[in-house]
Amino acid sequence: MTTKKIGVIMNGVTGRMGTNQHLIRSIVAIRDQGGIALNNGDVLMPDPILVGRNENKLENLAAQYGISRVETDLDRALADKENSIYFDSQTTNRRAADIKKAIAAGKHIYCEKPTATSLAGSLELARLAEEEGVKNGVVQDKLFLPGLLKLKRLLDSGYFGEVLAVKLDFGYWVFEGDWQKGQRPSWNYREEDGGGIIVDMFAHWRYVIDNLFGKIKALSCLGATHIPTRIDEDGKPYKATADDAAYAIFELENGIVVQANSSWATRVNRDDLLTIHVDGKLGSAVAGLRDCKVQHRVQTPRPTWNPDIANEFSFKDQWDDMPENEVYENGFKAQWELFLKHVACDEPFPWNLLEGAKGTQLSDLGLQAWRERRWVDVPNLAAVAEKMV
Repeated sequence: MTTKKIGVIMNGVTGRMGTNQHLIRSIVAIRDQGGIALNNGDVLMPDPILVGRNENKLENLAAQYGISRVETDLDRALADKENSIYFDSQTTNRRAADIKKAIAAGKHIYCEKPTATSLAGSLELARLAEEEGVKNGVVQDKLFLPGLLKLKRLLDSGYFGEVLAVKLDFGYWVFEGDWQKGQRPSWNYREEDGGGIIVDMFAHWRYVIDNLFGKIKALSCLGATHIPTRIDEDGKPYKATADDAAYAIFELENGIVVQANSSWATRVNRDDLLTIHVDGKLGSAVAGLRDCKVQHRVQTPRPTWNPDIANEFSFKDQWDDMPENEVYENGFKAQWELFLKHVACDEPFPWNLLEGAKGTQLSDLGLQAWRERRWVDVPNLAAVAEKMV
């Protein structure tokens, strides 16, 4: 058995998502388990170098998790031939420029989404990576959530029969920062810094819808800035210039209708922070982050509408839980392992920068639909890319 080290530049891991999901629960977890076992008996071991602007934060993270390499100069990290992969989880408006540097240096690319602040920028990254011949991937973590994996199993089995409609509900209350500290960074609520829930979440809804339900034909979208003033990390009030809620309808090519509500200004009264309710002719399901409940056609009760008496039904008790038939990995870690094997062993990895560009396309079209107050068609991305070239 041979242990193969693979150098990974991790840029932006001092942020909330970068620290928790990508560093601690993915790369550190992979190292703690002894690496990734390959089919030939060898072990693949990621060797991270933490890159960022704050050396103290980098040093503290490295010391806490047994990482020996930190760097504040990205160019120096890119020049090191021992580093094969460049990973980016910086703020959106910093991402594209550094990915371009990494592509030019011949590094394989793995990054958070959105990949850029515009569709043109996202398509340029995909084109540059293809021209340079570097492997590339985009984080599409929700596909690896236990609840969505269970939902995918139902879809693949034909459980629903013909799928009719989907209701996707996501969000929670993000504190304004006065009574309680905000649990998301202030840049999320400034359009000029790449913030906004449409830019953030439509990239997720694109790959979820594409991979589970079908291709999007058209959409309508209404955005809103419900909380106009928030308090930043220094305790100073600032104007929220980006949307903190979006209410969208997606029409799919196969006739399925998807309603998607996304909000950082809603208080949760549902089973999870994200729920996906699927209705089909033969049955329905509601998937959350980890669980999935089902109600088949033959088990569907007959509710009675009578506002003059107390409701006699406990509707949630009329659904059955799908069983836990397997142990589920952290979704971010699972996709990291697939990408590392893609680079080292050329194993398939379909979620590339072009797939990431589809998320940016949907965000752009969502903002357009809101701005123009109308339905907007979703054109084939390959045709769009050809026109841009």
